[in-house]
Amino acid sequence: MNWNELISSKRLGSKPTVKASDLYNRTQFQRDYDRIIFSSPFRRMQNKTQVFPLPGSIFVHNRLTHSLEVASVGRSLGNILAEKLIESGESNPLLQELGAVVSSACLAHDMGNPPFGHAGEEAISSYFKNGKGQKLESKLQSEEWKDFVYFDGNANAFRLLSHQFNGRRAGGFALTYTTLASIVKYPFESVNVKKPKFGFFQSEKDIYLDIARELNIKQLEADPLKFARHPLVFLVEAADDICYQVMDLEDAHRLNIISYEQTRDLFRNFYHPQDDKDLLQKIDDTFKVVLDHNERIAYLRAGVINKLVHQCIDVFEANQQEIMDGRFQASLIDQIQGQSHEAMQTIQSLSIDKIYRHRSVIEIEISGHQIIGTLLESFIEAVLSPEEGYSKRLISMMPQQYRGHHQTTYEKVQSVIDFVSGMTDLYALDLFRKIKGINLPSLG
Repeated sequence: MNWNELISSKRLGSKPTVKASDLYNRTQFQRDYDRIIFSSPFRRMQNKTQVFPLPGSIFVHNRLTHSLEVASVGRSLGNILAEKLIESGESNPLLQELGAVVSSACLAHDMGNPPFGHAGEEAISSYFKNGKGQKLESKLQSEEWKDFVYFDGNANAFRLLSHQFNGRRAGGFALTYTTLASIVKYPFESVNVKKPKFGFFQSEKDIYLDIARELNIKQLEADPLKFARHPLVFLVEAADDICYQVMDLEDAHRLNIISYEQTRDLFRNFYHPQDDKDLLQKIDDTFKVVLDHNERIAYLRAGVINKLVHQCIDVFEANQQEIMDGRFQASLIDQIQGQSHEAMQTIQSLSIDKIYRHRSVIEIEISGHQIIGTLLESFIEAVLSPEEGYSKRLISMMPQQYRGHHQTTYEKVQSVIDFVSGMTDLYALDLFRKIKGINLPSLG
């Protein structure tokens, strides 16, 4: 793979009719960023759980604030890589747009995730694996069935951005091929049962093939279909890894799940006592002025993020040839060595025990399973038996964009998953209560 082919401003579903003079100082990749951030699916992420339940008396991250922070870190990663590639002699003039490409992909990376955090993905998979959705297996092709039992938010994000929903334009968001490729973290189809994570559903398989051929992304296997990652995917993944590991810890501190002293020490662990002596002294000097614990933790967090950004770029540079050849399979942050590696390992272990297994997190995951399972059951039965009176009423509650003229069972079921996965936490809960008869609509 080479950068002259990997960075392209060609757009999905649209002809190259826009002239540079028509962009009002916005590049094609900045237009991608704007299309995403002004979209309804992006705004809905403000009411989608990141880790801790929403809302609360103490503000913690939701999917939207997480995505904005990831985009900020991703922009830094992209800009630094662009500088280094240009210094090394790469000549593609679009390289200077890497910051915009990576930040756009970061904005969109979680847009396909259903409500209730990662438990939402598990709930959709579980409905087909272990729930009433099992009966649909005989009505689906094997690869279609695996799309559902291994449902993945990454593949759903690619669908959301590229699929032509009913009444919408071709190409979905009509993003550039490069931005779309940078979102696909697992560039293979669900039939690759060795690894249930995958990057595109059967419904978008041809779209990804078109993008991969246009950008000359290296194909690793033909059956099952598997490609190398677009190199910028590693930066999007690194930005996400940095933010969720670091910001989840800060949220846990704000919620008094982890003490100030422990959080402070966990962040200070990223600094080597000798190699980072000057930085540690700067931290101590700052703490003489800044006494507020939350501000101190925020200051430490910012420094850790800056350190991890540069270390991830170092890993990318050290493995660039393997990345371009499609031979590099690890995440950048896992390849960081020394003090930062040990500090990150400590945070990861603590997060599993203290954060992701916290009672409030488990409770919302349990609720999410019940809510999503019920919604899937009700609406899938409705779209498969649309002539029944109750089914008609349920279908009328689905937005028009999901009520196209679907012919196959796969398309009908997928329309329901599109509907449910796009819901906010509160809307899913409200609809669940209405379907179960727990809440009646206001009559006054």
